[in-house]
Amino acid sequence: MRSGLGLACFVLSYGLVFTGSFATLLDGALYSDKLFQTDSLKDPGIEPAVMVINTVLSVMAYEYPTEKLSVYLSDDAASDITFYALLEASFFAKHWLPFCKRFKVQPTSPSAYFNTIPSSTSSINSKQFVAIKKLYQDMESRIENVTKVGQVPEEVRLKHKGFSQWNSYCSRRDHDTVLQILLHGKDMSARDVYGNVMPALVYLAREKRPHFAHNFKAGAMNSLIRVSSMISNAEVILNVDCDMYSNNSQSLRDALCFFMDEVEGHEIAFVQTPPCFENVTKNDLYGGAVRVSYEVEFPGMDGLGGPMYVGTGCFHRREILCGRKFNDQYKNDWKSGNENIDHMKEASLHELEEKSKALASCTYEENTSWGKETGLVYGCLVEDVITGLSIKCRGWKSVYYNPQRKAFLGVAPTTLPETLVQSKRWSEGNFHILLSKYSPTWYAGGLINPGLQMAYCYYNLWVFTSWPTLYYCIIPSLYLLKGIPLFPQMSSPWFIPFAYVMLGDSSYCLLEFLWSGGTIQGWWNELRIWLYKRTTSYLFAFVDTIIKSFGFSNAGFAISAKVAEENASQRYEKDIMEFGNSSPMMTLLATLAMLNLFCLLGVLLKQVVISEGNVRICKTMAVQVLLSGVLVLINIPIYQGLFLRKDKGRLPGSVAVKATTLAISACVLFTAFT
Repeated sequence: MRSGLGLACFVLSYGLVFTGSFATLLDGALYSDKLFQTDSLKDPGIEPAVMVINTVLSVMAYEYPTEKLSVYLSDDAASDITFYALLEASFFAKHWLPFCKRFKVQPTSPSAYFNTIPSSTSSINSKQFVAIKKLYQDMESRIENVTKVGQVPEEVRLKHKGFSQWNSYCSRRDHDTVLQILLHGKDMSARDVYGNVMPALVYLAREKRPHFAHNFKAGAMNSLIRVSSMISNAEVILNVDCDMYSNNSQSLRDALCFFMDEVEGHEIAFVQTPPCFENVTKNDLYGGAVRVSYEVEFPGMDGLGGPMYVGTGCFHRREILCGRKFNDQYKNDWKSGNENIDHMKEASLHELEEKSKALASCTYEENTSWGKETGLVYGCLVEDVITGLSIKCRGWKSVYYNPQRKAFLGVAPTTLPETLVQSKRWSEGNFHILLSKYSPTWYAGGLINPGLQMAYCYYNLWVFTSWPTLYYCIIPSLYLLKGIPLFPQMSSPWFIPFAYVMLGDSSYCLLEFLWSGGTIQGWWNELRIWLYKRTTSYLFAFVDTIIKSFGFSNAGFAISAKVAEENASQRYEKDIMEFGNSSPMMTLLATLAMLNLFCLLGVLLKQVVISEGNVRICKTMAVQVLLSGVLVLINIPIYQGLFLRKDKGRLPGSVAVKATTLAISACVLFTAFT
């Protein structure tokens, strides 16, 4: 592979009331970006600055020519604390990058590396290992102290001109563009301790004004694309979430091979790697690994034109991401490189900063195609999926790249509320695509493979599965309590189709999960989370989307904390489910659990006092008893959280009272009026 190809990587993290963004850009071949929504970027319990800089450092240490690598961090909260953390990382990188290259460090995230290295330190000079670890711990301590205080010390602010850009800062929603090139080849100080050139490192906080729509993650990404085109103009862009550090320093070179393939490379628009998570337990309590999707479904889509774009760990061709249509004669001239920014070679860093700021202004996109035909598409909660679909409909293909050593590792939700909120956002965004002009049912017709079209529809239709699931969670149990059979008797030939569906579906799902690397207990947990998502996340997503379609509320983002409370983390490692708050979702789950428990206990008690009752129930309502029994077994963690547990992760007493009252009321009313 040629070493002259530039690489651009953005790492994004969001920090506004609705959203915020960090982005890291590796110039020429990578683009890294992720969306996080939070109330305050300065809250160390939501988006720790240390986590962000670990991601930045990990992508800076790619096995790739450093003069062709640029990293951009986009901070939509415009936090001077985040800028301070990145400044500290730029100093530490002068020691960390040569250390990684000399000792072939994997992973290149300092935090992850120091947490895993003790068992294999024999290959590394102990003095150098201790020294670099001490440097990292000192840096980490300084950043955490500043984060706790909530402001950067005055003596630090006076030492770097970049902090002066906050003099006009008003709020997270009202501030000028903040752009600072911390490392660049033009600056002789941008060298590591051995005098080698370091990757470019750029901080960006795009301009925000209250009366301008900022378009969340998509807006941040598009600003990064424009700014990076002025400073480095990489041919390929990698976008990575701020909590998804690089776990494989060779993955960049591997991904570039797809683009440079002499036979089919000219058809490839982007290379998608699967989001993987380092904190997933053996039995995956919350189904965070999404095993079946990334190990079965995405490889299947790879044969139909390529997987969808999922927002992180994705390598894009810049020109295609910016709207270029496919034609059979298209051939990328990798040798042309960055000719269109040759006029900037003589510009000073200050001139580069000032000229680039205009590209991140609020007014730049007015009367342009940005957000429509150029860049990421606006107006959807899952702008990544809709952007990938629009690219496919312009004739391009994608590739699924799932190396044995995972390309990126992140942090999966560690509580049930976080899991459900995340699923709600995803399902709501996918449903919005179905209702928009980009719906694969008509927008993609004839433009992409019919199989791929159906695959997109499968995700877009998630929300509709909430209704049949709710039906089977409520109606069979209530009719069981009333003594009314809904399914054929086991002796009837009509029972065979029901038995075939139940056994066939369960067996297939189990085998599919085991094939994906899961365990039997993990499959049971996946079944539980599947039920919880359908009865809460998908239901709320459906209702919210319909309400918003009539203009009664505005779209917004919700995000999970990136750091769990210590005791919560310990419970998670022990596979103990974390509830911990009172919300409509928790109340609905608890009510359904109590309803099934009351119905099953009620019918069993009723049959005990009836002669030959057990025989009758086995003959006429065996399927309903089985269904209610399975639901009760699935909901055991909820019963424990309602009545048995005393820790902070239990369900609040108010939820227990409401759920019990609602369940009893439903049973009494149904029995009385049917």
